Amino acid sequence: MSYKTRVWDLPTRIFHWALVLCIVGLVVSGEVGGDAMVWHQRLGLAVLSLLLFRLVWGFIGGRWSRFSSFVHGPATVLAYVRGQGRPELSVGHNPLGAGSVLALLGFLLLQVLSGAFSDDEISFTGPFAKFVSAAAVSLASKYHSEIGKIILIVLVLLHVAAIVFYRVKKKENLVPAMLTGDKELATVVEPSRDDAQTRLLALVLLALCSGLVVWGVQLAG
Repeated sequence: MSYKTRVWDLPTRIFHWALVLCIVGLVVSGEVGGDAMVWHQRLGLAVLSLLLFRLVWGFIGGRWSRFSSFVHGPATVLAYVRGQGRPELSVGHNPLGAGSVLALLGFLLLQVLSGAFSDDEISFTGPFAKFVSAAAVSLASKYHSEIGKIILIVLVLLHVAAIVFYRVKKKENLVPAMLTGDKELATVVEPSRDDAQTRLLALVLLALCSGLVVWGVQLAG
């Protein structure tokens, strides 16, 4: 017997797919260069807004979107790897998947911040580049265009590979749950709250995060 459970609330799902679209747009605009760098910066600021939203939502969002539900200590991770983990560890992000998610979020934040202090001396200058030394700008630019870019590509590929692995080897398709929000589970667990009130809260939070980013850029200008 299986139980349909709301695991991913709508704000989390929108965040996920909006982030995917922004990353694709950033890669394309970065490769095209020139006038497309205007959109590269806009998309970077959009990603920063999304990341700030997700950081707060990780504390007040749906049950399985909260960091407390998937950030675990080494002992829990080892137990999961050995097949001794509790069933609820696989409801949302499992301990291994959590590491991938946190790494992606962390390096995305670092990539966006390094871009804000970068200057390619051709068509793009980050909004905060003027506040630091030339050496710092050079370091940020090198990290953003070379090191950080490679790290994110590797992390994204590993993330996709993990999804394929679960689909092929474990016969578990992770994608539908991120579209519908629901999972078929073998046991009854607490679902994520996903009603009009929480969605309105998420909308207000996203607006505040976006406003904060825009305010910061305008202040720098």
